[in-house]
Amino acid sequence: MTDSILTALALICLAAALLPAVLAAVNLAVLRRPVPEADPGPVSILIPARNEAGNIEGTVRAALASTTVPVEVIVGDDHSTDATAAIVHAIDDPRLRLVAVPALPEGWTGKNHACSHMAGLARSRQLLFIDADVRLAPEAAACLAAQARRTGAALVSGVPRQRTETLGEMLTVPMIDFLLLGYLPVPLMRRLPDPSLGAACGQLILADRAAYVATGGHSAIRTSLHDGVRLPRLFRTAGYRTDLAAAASLATCRMYQGFAQAWAGFSKNAHEGMATPRALPVWTLLLGCGQVLPPLLVLLGLLGLIPATALLPAASAWALSIATRAAITLATRAPLATIPLHPATVLVALAIQWNVLLRRERAGAATWKGRSYPVSGA
Repeated sequence: MTDSILTALALICLAAALLPAVLAAVNLAVLRRPVPEADPGPVSILIPARNEAGNIEGTVRAALASTTVPVEVIVGDDHSTDATAAIVHAIDDPRLRLVAVPALPEGWTGKNHACSHMAGLARSRQLLFIDADVRLAPEAAACLAAQARRTGAALVSGVPRQRTETLGEMLTVPMIDFLLLGYLPVPLMRRLPDPSLGAACGQLILADRAAYVATGGHSAIRTSLHDGVRLPRLFRTAGYRTDLAAAASLATCRMYQGFAQAWAGFSKNAHEGMATPRALPVWTLLLGCGQVLPPLLVLLGLLGLIPATALLPAASAWALSIATRAAITLATRAPLATIPLHPATVLVALAIQWNVLLRRERAGAATWKGRSYPVSGA
């Protein structure tokens, strides 16, 4: 490459690193932990569970330990073949109900069917959907309900603090917070009704019951494997407001155990996110130039293989990239080890997305929790 081309590439990297740096700074400034209010009204905590014997007791007991707001907890046993139902049944609390989810109808995904069934049985105006591996803090339900009431949002979500205990998890899971905080303009999301600005984390979603029924809720997205994307966009399309909150202190979640499980988990809903023929090349350019190429260019510069005019913007891009990852890491209480791993984490994320996009032509189905679902084109 000529010196001018290398310099131009380094400047592109700087611009690509600047975008998430600016957005993350703004988003971290405006996203706050909600403050609970007196008498926010009861909340129904709904937990879909399929073969969750290793998680369900801790999740249920944490939900029952909610303070400030009265709660009912409904666990939907989705045809588990392990001890999930027996564990829940052994917890003696009048606020807890264990319900059997009916057989999965054709055209539904399992989680959406379980959530829809539980929502029809819930008694409260506010429905808090949590995954079976999410541990709520005592004030979490009250905080999210207060946020909904203060903002008038019909749906409020946030990303729990993600527990990552293996290298494979640290190379995959941190991209959730990085993509949300680095590429979603939260002030615009709050100001504009555009459905494309809707975002949520499927691990933790509080929905107003009336809005949920009016939009169809999970039944309206019955084929989706990515309720964190589809549900807020459904609400916004119907004219309802959605919002996000800082939730690292409201809940924790260890969503995957090890690299293989994380790869499979992120692959199952990639086709509803980045892994589309139109979106993925753009994401590859943004993430590759802003987060992966800068350290490589700096290394080449230190070896004297690129000109000084390229080294300075490349080094600036790398500094911005690491600073952005560090700020998000501290705000979300992620392990500090994820900071130096950041370029590799981005590479793994892109590899997952490209694998899903290229595999779609060969496979055409996503598998999760022992069920296979057709993958639709995009």
